[in-house]
Amino acid sequence: MENGILKRIGFKVLLLAILLVGMNYIYQYFFFKADLTKYSDIAEQVNSLPQNVDIIYLGESSNVTYLEKDRDKRAISEFINEYLPDLDVVDITKPASHSGIYYAILNQIPAKNEAKTVIVTLNLRSFNAQWIYSDLETPLQRGLVLMRNNSPLVNRLMLSFKDYDIKSKQERERQFKGQWLADEFKVPFPFPHKNVKDWDYWQAMNPIKDSSGNIDQYQTIITTQFIKTYGFQIDTLNNPRIQDFDAIVALAKQRNWNLVFNLMGENTEKAERLVGEELVYFMRENRDLLVNYYGRKGVVVVDNLETVPDSLYVDKDFPTEHYAEKGRKDIAKNVANAIKND
Repeated sequence: MENGILKRIGFKVLLLAILLVGMNYIYQYFFFKADLTKYSDIAEQVNSLPQNVDIIYLGESSNVTYLEKDRDKRAISEFINEYLPDLDVVDITKPASHSGIYYAILNQIPAKNEAKTVIVTLNLRSFNAQWIYSDLETPLQRGLVLMRNNSPLVNRLMLSFKDYDIKSKQERERQFKGQWLADEFKVPFPFPHKNVKDWDYWQAMNPIKDSSGNIDQYQTIITTQFIKTYGFQIDTLNNPRIQDFDAIVALAKQRNWNLVFNLMGENTEKAERLVGEELVYFMRENRDLLVNYYGRKGVVVVDNLETVPDSLYVDKDFPTEHYAEKGRKDIAKNVANAIKND
């Protein structure tokens, strides 16, 4: 009697297992590719990565953004390939990406891939609270679900049940504003502002004026944007970007990759002109921290912080790492030279 019950249970379990394997097979071969196209262009880029590539370049919008009047609109990664003609450079580019996204991508690159060098974009802005708690984080995290180390069918079910970081725009805003208040400045010179929230408020109450003494609302808004973007000090113990870059370093050692961090140019000229030398101090302090911190870990850090002059920045209304042709070429040349000299 008991043996009969056990046999029936065993048969049902076996039948269920066969059914699930069959469903996974059907989903993987008939529906998975369409879902990748719809929900995860990152996974598509990883899946289409050539096996016999020499260098993989991971970037965000800075890699591919150009000025409309540029004669040569190629990406930074393509210029790197031009400066290293004997090597094959392939990029994986996803706008708004940061170290957490880069780690997820690198973790999915097949072990059989022959890449020897990985170049990862090191974007100073990505360490600030506004980017860490950006409302773009939800779609970025959604795009990673189908890349998880599960069967395709399980990942699709997780996507359906929204098993990823979902927060409203208001929730994210509360997070970064809370961080603005919590992170107090520690500088070796007299400074009247306690934190970025205090600094931003002071600037708003003391607006920029034009040559006639009238308030220049446009310039005031841009100035406060620079303060909120660069008025921070990286905490290596608690900043999630540091934790993810550390994970990338560990993964690179495991995979025996030559790891290069491309620290992107920021508009220090405009920062000093609009805000003053105090803001440039924060930018340089964070740069020095990253260069030294990862240099000690054996990473080649290409310092492009002050490589691009103000005239070569594409966006004039908001601080970004988008450059005209010469800016992209100069960034690429510095990266290529660092690889040659490594």
